[in-house]
Amino acid sequence: MAKKTVATLQDKGKRNLVKVIKAVKSPKTGAYTFREEMVAKDKVDEFLKD
Repeated sequence: MAKKTVATLQDKGKRNLVKVIKAVKSPKTGAYTFREEMVAKDKVDEFLKD
């Protein structure tokens, strides 16, 4: 079960970006690692599908 966190960062005059943190399970060890990235609001679903 992956945990998802989305924090919105807004700045006037700039594109709305969000910081997305996704827990990814390693196929070798079974341990979870966290993948963190700044993405545009409209690309969040695409990032979380990977």
